[in-house]
Amino acid sequence: MIYFLTVNYFSQNLIAKLLNSLPAKYQSEYRTVIINNSPEDVEIQKLSSETVTIIEAGRNLGFGQACNLGIKWIYHQDKQGIIWIINPDAYLAENTLEKVNPFFATYPELSILGTIIHTPSSEVWFAGGRFIPLTGAIITANILENTDSAYVACDWVSGCSTLVNLGNFSESPLFDPVYFLYYEDFDFCLRYGNLGHLVAVTKQFDAIHQPSSITNRNIFLKTQHSTYSYLLTLAKYTNIAVFIIRLARLIAYALILLPIKPHVAFGKLYGVFIYFQRSPNF
Repeated sequence: MIYFLTVNYFSQNLIAKLLNSLPAKYQSEYRTVIINNSPEDVEIQKLSSETVTIIEAGRNLGFGQACNLGIKWIYHQDKQGIIWIINPDAYLAENTLEKVNPFFATYPELSILGTIIHTPSSEVWFAGGRFIPLTGAIITANILENTDSAYVACDWVSGCSTLVNLGNFSESPLFDPVYFLYYEDFDFCLRYGNLGHLVAVTKQFDAIHQPSSITNRNIFLKTQHSTYSYLLTLAKYTNIAVFIIRLARLIAYALILLPIKPHVAFGKLYGVFIYFQRSPNF
């Protein structure tokens, strides 16, 4: 069984589009789980059905912790299932769903599999992630461009569209709850990759993403969360020298942006403040 897992934050219309992209003729092969991070959004209940389960988070838990609610629920239902984590502002391309079960039957070694992601204008938005610990570089690159392979191993994949093969895990795989938003997918992949799980990306499945259609509602909060999570990730996966250099660049860039994009600049600076406020090392 394939379980689509998405998180609602006042996104009922977007999730309705996602549900409409799932082909009815394969309805017996999938279920959808929606974690409601916005309890005031009563409109989301209209999407509940025999194949759509809505789990109330009670408050805005952030992306990772909300996904954890769904992952635990699904793992309890079906320890051999496939979870397809997908953003509420994403939907499936045509003829995608029918390929999933045969693909994992052929390549059961895959634990975490990202899909190629396009924008509505057919531009590649994500096709693989690399990480260089020596410099702290977190890179997105189209590593699928010149290959006919079924998949390509990589360091991390985007949580916008990621499949998790539960059968390869001895217990429920979870996001680190310290992340509220951003970089939780990177951390998820590196943690489980370091434990021996195979992380890869494929162009066999395709998701269409409308970038930042939700997070751009509040640029200050978006930048604050992104900055905090970025610093947290650098501290976890690089050394102190790399951390200091990248922190200095971040602050300098924020100061340059102050007169031009104050919301972005203050978001970055406040993200730095929150990091040092919460970090046990400072």
